[in-house]
Amino acid sequence: MTYQQAFEQRWRHLTRPHVRALAWLLESPDLLDPASSHWQGRVATLGPMTPAAADWLAALEHDPSTLDAALGAKFYSRLGLYAEKLMAFYLAWQGVLAAHGLQVRAHRNETVGEFDFLLREGARLLHWEFASKFYLLDDQVPASGRESFHHLVGPNLADTLGKKIRKTFSHQLELRNHPAAARVLPQPVDEAQALVKGWLFHPPGPERQLEGVSPGHCRGYWMTLADFLAGPAQDGGKRYVVMPRMQWLAPLKVRMATPEEAPFQPASIAAVDKAAPLTAAGLHAAVLERFALEMSPVMAATVEEQDGWLVEVERGFIAPDDWHERAAARRAQGALP
Repeated sequence: MTYQQAFEQRWRHLTRPHVRALAWLLESPDLLDPASSHWQGRVATLGPMTPAAADWLAALEHDPSTLDAALGAKFYSRLGLYAEKLMAFYLAWQGVLAAHGLQVRAHRNETVGEFDFLLREGARLLHWEFASKFYLLDDQVPASGRESFHHLVGPNLADTLGKKIRKTFSHQLELRNHPAAARVLPQPVDEAQALVKGWLFHPPGPERQLEGVSPGHCRGYWMTLADFLAGPAQDGGKRYVVMPRMQWLAPLKVRMATPEEAPFQPASIAAVDKAAPLTAAGLHAAVLERFALEMSPVMAATVEEQDGWLVEVERGFIAPDDWHERAAARRAQGALP
């Protein structure tokens, strides 16, 4: 059973995209292992889902008005900001949120940084830095060590997990020690930690376990378009949906539609509530259409039809055939760590 199938088994009653995304944030495995000695106690975790939280999610499925109001009418184009707003909504419901997005300025026009979340824990004040990330594992990754984090590369070739970790631990979690922070904090911060959710995408072949990464992390595959055509595309029974970026968090679940009802949508669309399943040939055409706009990996979900719904079974990125070489070139140029 894949993670997606287990998620659907537990959360079948959740069909609204915002509610499913919130459920995924609360119950998905942490991307960084809180128990790893790599992090020296500086990685936070939400812990197991409580029955009260599960009931709350069910109530939001029935009446999402408070969640919709918290998200507002804004069009979200940044997945990280959307995930952060969902997490803030949950922490406020828990009654522990002291502040969200609290900016620290050294001078009127000089922003030093921002506290993602300040939380109350009894008399203590906690700082949580939050991220939701998606990385493709370079198939030439070193066997172990922190250097391997630099071989987890963002699909747009602008980021690595190593770069994100370095920025989070050396800058963002140290914000409480900046002299300007005392002017905005209600009291000194007792502890600063990072909460990191996300998915890692592995290349074909034996899967690597990376030190510091949760063994049970959410995972998918990535392959070049040529590899897809030579491999999975030969299975004529599989059906796919190209995933809009703002629905990357939770396993996809959308109403099944005919091609006339739900034509191929541009990459910029926020979300879909209906989709027509694609054959391998249809996915190939959709990927080529995306590549004509931007030579960046395209995420697709393999789906099954269940009672009129298309439900994700697995997911993966299909990358341009030269994506690996471009990643290596950017690393050699210093554009990637």
